[in-house]
Amino acid sequence: MAELYDFDTVIDRRGTWCVQWDGVADRFGVDGLLPFTISDMDFATAPEVLAALRDRLDHGVFGYTTWQQDDFRSAVAHWYATRYGTEIDTGQLVYGPSVLNQLSQLLQMWTGEGDGVVVHTPTYDGFRKAITGLGRELRGVPVGDEEALVRELARPDAKVLVLCSPHNPTGRVWTGAELTRMAELAERYGVAVVSDEIHADFVHEGHVHVPWTRVAGAGGGRWALISSGSKAFNFPALTGSYGLIGDPADRAEFLRRMETAEGLASPAVLSLTAHIAAYREGGPWLDAVRAYVAGNLAYVAERLSVGLPELGWEPPQAGYLAWIDLRAAGVDDAELQRVLVERERVAIMGGAVYGAPGFVRLNVGCPRAKVERGVEALIRAVGAVKSSPSGV
Repeated sequence: MAELYDFDTVIDRRGTWCVQWDGVADRFGVDGLLPFTISDMDFATAPEVLAALRDRLDHGVFGYTTWQQDDFRSAVAHWYATRYGTEIDTGQLVYGPSVLNQLSQLLQMWTGEGDGVVVHTPTYDGFRKAITGLGRELRGVPVGDEEALVRELARPDAKVLVLCSPHNPTGRVWTGAELTRMAELAERYGVAVVSDEIHADFVHEGHVHVPWTRVAGAGGGRWALISSGSKAFNFPALTGSYGLIGDPADRAEFLRRMETAEGLASPAVLSLTAHIAAYREGGPWLDAVRAYVAGNLAYVAERLSVGLPELGWEPPQAGYLAWIDLRAAGVDDAELQRVLVERERVAIMGGAVYGAPGFVRLNVGCPRAKVERGVEALIRAVGAVKSSPSGV
C-alpha cells in the first residue's frame, strides 16, 4: 500500500518555524544540523486531511467553535471501533489543546503538592516536566519491573500512575495481561491512572494495542485515557487532543476547569476538521506510512547489525523512534554527542534526556535517504569515539 503514497520525496521544512529543524540550536547549541530529534515526522499529512482543511478554509468564517458535536464524537468512536475493536462511550469524551495539558489538569485534580506520581523509566521528558513543574514527586519504575511497580504504588503518598501506552521512548507495547495487572494494582492501592495513548496508532505488525478502557473495568477507580490524532497523522501544530474520563464527577470537574478556569471553551476548528477527516478517511494513508516507517526501522537494524553488531539492536514494537542501547559499545555520552554535532553535523537525542545515559533516540519518521545519513553518521561517530577518547 505504501506505493500509493510518496514518502521518499524530501519536503523542505526549514523556515516553517518547526522545532525539529528551525529550533535545533536551542537544544544542541549549533544551527544547521540534520535533525533526528522531536517526535514529529517529515511527511505531509494524509491527502484526505489536507482536502478537508482546504474545504474548511474556503468557507472563510472562523468563529467560536464547539467540539461537543456528533461529527467529532462519532469520528472518534468510529476509529476505536474499526482500529481497536473497542466500543467507547462518547459521553465520556473530553477535549484539550494537548495531551500534556490534559495530563497537567488531571494531576492538579488528583494530586497535591509533594504527592508521588509513578511513571515507567526511561521517561518521556514531557512527563517529567509536567510532574515536577507542578511540585509533585516523580517516582520512576523500570519498564517491566513489576516488583518495583507494586512497591511504588503501595506507598501511601502515591496518587497517580502515568502510563505511556505504547511506551515512549522504548516503543514497548503493553500486553492485555500487563495492562490488566496494572489496573488491578491501581485499584488495590487507590491510585488513579492516566494512560497517554498518543502513540497507539503506530503499533507494528505482530503487536496489538489495548486501550485502557478495555481494562479499567467496572470496579470503580479513577482513570483517564488521553490521546490525539496529531501524532499518527502528523499535525501537532494544529493543536488538539481528546480524552475519556471514567468517573462522571471527575469528567465534569475536568470540563469546568478547561472551560472556565483555563478559558479554553472554544477549540481550534482546524484541529477538529483534521481529526474528523483522519479518523473517517485516513486509515489507508496511516497503514502506508506505518509500513514505510517499519521499513526504515528494518534498515536501521540491518545497518547496525553490520556496523555495530555488539548492540544486537532490534526494531521497537511501536512508533518511529529507534531507541538504541549503546552501552555495549562503551562510548562516553558527552564525547559521542560532540562528535555527532561537530563532525557529523547531525542532531540525535541522547538518552540522558529520558533518564537513560548510554542510549540514543533516533527519529526515523522521514524519507529513507535521511535515515541512511543518520544511521551512517551514528555508526561513524561511535567508531570514532571508540578508537580515540577525543573522537579525532
